[in-house]
Amino acid sequence: MIKRVITTIGIITVLLLASQAHALDGAGLYTERTCIACHGVEGRVPVMSGYPKIAGQNAPYMLAQMKDIKSGTRSHAHTVAMKNVMHLISDEEMAAVAEWLAGLPE
Repeated sequence: MIKRVITTIGIITVLLLASQAHALDGAGLYTERTCIACHGVEGRVPVMSGYPKIAGQNAPYMLAQMKDIKSGTRSHAHTVAMKNVMHLISDEEMAAVAEWLAGLPE
């Protein structure tokens, strides 16, 4: 009986986590987490020339850059503003934003 309860709890947990990850909206998060403020609508027209155009870029690369900025591994004059907002976004949300941006045309 205990095995069955533990198995059921495990299955429910996996389904809930999968549902949560699937429900992440990269486009919505891009706006909610203030990415749009510097990188512009859909990452195509940054507000400053030193900020990158990120639409259509490689998702794993963008995710690695976001994680490096959040951790402080990557740090220079242009990452200061981004570092100040990275505490607002989880790794899962970063991945959703990166995947959404990668799917956009450059």
